[in-house]
Amino acid sequence: MSISSDYNQIPSLNLSDFLSDDENLKLEFVKKLGEGFEKVGFIALKNHFLSPKLEKDLYTVVKAFFSLKDSLKQKYELPELNGQRGYVGKYKEHAKDSSLADLKEFYHVGQPGNCNLNYPSNIDVIEQPDFLLKCEEAFRQLEKTGQILLKAIALYLGLEESYFEEKVKCGNSILRPIHYFPITNDKFAKAGAVRAGAHGDINLITLLMGASAEGLEILRADGKWIGVTALEEHLVINVGDMLQRLTNGKLKSTIHRVVNPSVTKLNEPRYSIPFFMHPKSDVSLACLAQCISKEHPKRFDDITAGVYLDQRLMEIGLKK
Repeated sequence: MSISSDYNQIPSLNLSDFLSDDENLKLEFVKKLGEGFEKVGFIALKNHFLSPKLEKDLYTVVKAFFSLKDSLKQKYELPELNGQRGYVGKYKEHAKDSSLADLKEFYHVGQPGNCNLNYPSNIDVIEQPDFLLKCEEAFRQLEKTGQILLKAIALYLGLEESYFEEKVKCGNSILRPIHYFPITNDKFAKAGAVRAGAHGDINLITLLMGASAEGLEILRADGKWIGVTALEEHLVINVGDMLQRLTNGKLKSTIHRVVNPSVTKLNEPRYSIPFFMHPKSDVSLACLAQCISKEHPKRFDDITAGVYLDQRLMEIGLKK
C-alpha cells in the first residue's frame, strides 16, 4: 500500500511497467492509470525518476530557506511576477472560492535556464547556494516523470503517445516548496483559515513527493474527506483542472485540502513540495472530440492554457 488504508481505492502503479518491453505490462499500466484518474483522480507511483537522495537533500535546503528571517525571504518576493517565480509570503494565496488566506508561504521554481520566455529566469537565494540547484534538479526529474505519465494518459484517451510532448516542452510548470508554518495563536486560524483551503489544482497533473507530516485530505465522491499519506518510495499523482477541461470531465480533478493539525501539534511546521505540470501558454484546452458524445455533451468553453492560468491566478489572489 502506498496510500493510507483510509482510501484504498487509489491504485499503486509501477512506472517500470510502462517503460517495459512487455506490451501487456505497458497496456495494463495505461488501463490502471486511466481508471484511477477517472474514478478517483489520484494514483500513487513508484519507480519514478526522483531519487531518494535528492528528495532528502531537497527537503534539507527547503527547511533551511524557510527558517530564514522574513525580512531576508522577502528579498525574493517580486509582486510583478504574480507569484510565478521566487518567494510568496504568508497569507498571500487563498482557495478559489474562499476569502480566507491559506496558512502557508512558498517558493516557485520554473523551467531551468531560458527555456520558457513567458517568465524571467529562476531567482537564486544568495544566503543558500544549494537551494536553487537542488530545486532545479528535482524539477528536471519530476518533469521527466510527468512527461512519461502524459504519454500513458494520451494512449488511454486514444491519442498518439506523443500528443502532449510538444505541448509541455518548455511549459509553465512549477516546483513549489511549501512551508505550512506553526499556527499557535494565529488570528487567521482562529477565524477558520486552514493550511490549504479546498481546491482543485490548476494544471494538467500534479506530482507530489511525501510531505513531512500528515494533513492532506481528498474529497471522495460520497462527500467524505479522506486522509492521504504516501510512502517514501512513491509519488502521489493527481489530475488538475486543465486536464479535466481537456478531457471534458472524463479524467477527474479531485478537490483536496490540507487541514490544520490537532491542538497538540499546532506548533509543528509542515513541509510539502508539489510539482505542477503545465503546458505552454498557447496550448488549447478545448475539449477533445473523442471525449464528447450525446451522453457526455461538451461541458467547458474553449480557452488557452495561458488565459486560463491568468484567470485562476486572479481567483486565488496571486494576480491583481
